[in-house]
Amino acid sequence: MSPAFQLPCHKYFSIRLNLQIHIAFIKNLSATKKSRISNLSSRISHLLTTFEIFPIHLMKLDILAFAAHPDDVELSCSGTLLLHKSLGKKIGIVDLTRGEMGTRGTPETRKKEADAASKILQLDARENLGFEDCFFINDKEHRMKVVSVIRKYQPNIVLANAIADRHPDHARAAQLISESCFIAGLKKTETILDGNQQSLWKVKALYHYMQDRYIKPDFVVDVSEWFEKKMESVLAYKSQFYNPDSKETDTPISSKNFLEFLRSRAAEMGRNIGVQYAEGFTASRIPGIKNISDLI
Repeated sequence: MSPAFQLPCHKYFSIRLNLQIHIAFIKNLSATKKSRISNLSSRISHLLTTFEIFPIHLMKLDILAFAAHPDDVELSCSGTLLLHKSLGKKIGIVDLTRGEMGTRGTPETRKKEADAASKILQLDARENLGFEDCFFINDKEHRMKVVSVIRKYQPNIVLANAIADRHPDHARAAQLISESCFIAGLKKTETILDGNQQSLWKVKALYHYMQDRYIKPDFVVDVSEWFEKKMESVLAYKSQFYNPDSKETDTPISSKNFLEFLRSRAAEMGRNIGVQYAEGFTASRIPGIKNISDLI
């Protein structure tokens, strides 16, 4: 017979504890008062047997974007996230590392910058897995951590780093995320979150965004309406990008020319479909559509 109630695990244990305290209180009452509320005690005891525990996740997301470093997503696909946020979708970012090997800034400043960018993007969730910048590898330990976070947020679509790029972390992260998406859908792969066994989760689609190196996209997304807000999220990383008052060492991304490059790349992608700005993606499988008129 189906249980009368279904509660997430953490709520179940909280309610069970409170009800047990009330039952203990009832048992210490006088015999007269006990008789008046004996039916209530019986009902509470019965109620405790009707709860069903089932695995929970903190936030169901429609789109989850992974990044080897904080700012990868902002630079590459934040316009796409903003677009879908405007459509009522739930969006989130998981950064694999803290970017601690970067020439400019510190993990602490980059954390503050990521928080600021998250507010601009109106993210529903963001977390950092704390992998070692430049030295994380695609092994079982790292895959299982990514699998757990995929099962936690249960995204329909996953966005991941470019399949090839100047920074070796990007391609390594792309492969790590790709394999983890597959493993997350395997029933016999066991992961635990907050003491509870997680359910398998099959990601519907995995797409890789473009980064520094040009890769011919399999499709592009019109982000014209959201491009300036995208740039605002990029510039939240004040330690990383152009700042005429900065005394830090120059890097390939800290020049004014780099910001112009971002705008030019988006304009190039947009020109392919007749819009002002767009973001390009490669697909892990052939994309399909239900209505050919949806194509631009």
